[in-house]
Amino acid sequence: MKRFIGICLYMLVNLTVMQAQKAEALFDKAAAAYESANGISASFAANVQFGKQGDSESFEATVEMKGNKFYLITPDMRTWYDGTTLWTYMLRTNEVNITTPSGDELETVNPMILLRRYNKGFKLSYTGESTSDLGKMADDVKLVSKGNRDIEEVDLQIDRATSLPLRISVTMKNGVRSVIRISRMKTGVNQPESVFVFNAADYPGVLEVDLRN
Repeated sequence: MKRFIGICLYMLVNLTVMQAQKAEALFDKAAAAYESANGISASFAANVQFGKQGDSESFEATVEMKGNKFYLITPDMRTWYDGTTLWTYMLRTNEVNITTPSGDELETVNPMILLRRYNKGFKLSYTGESTSDLGKMADDVKLVSKGNRDIEEVDLQIDRATSLPLRISVTMKNGVRSVIRISRMKTGVNQPESVFVFNAADYPGVLEVDLRN
């Protein structure tokens, strides 16, 4: 009996290691696909569930990305990141906050950043095959935080054909869960650097709040 239990434990450990290795290989391919894309333009639908309250919010959004830079457009907000500075513009108040975010803070703003940072503080596992909402074959990978960070868990659906994400589900430490379903993704866009920088001239009367130290 002890030998049987030992064999079972050995097989379980080997399976866990194999799942982690497969998940890491998939993420390596996804990261390589992102880096070689030479600029990505994407549209997506997002659903945010606010923990135990049961409230939720859904909206459509677009994002432009290149390297570690991005420009995110949602119904209420515009966000630019040029690799150093983050500008967050609120349409309702005509106000922009200017910050120098950490890597962890960027992940909460744009989860696609995880493609470049997945090996920083996350445990990976392969959770199986799936079919996307658009009928594409995919592989599913789970990331679980190994430390004290705002993001606790990420479930990622990766397109087998392109190695790029089709769906991203993010669970925060405070219980908020966001599900992002990508409906369109175009690579090779090669956006100019100005796309990722806030231009005050485009927003007359804007109040700039500089929160950088």
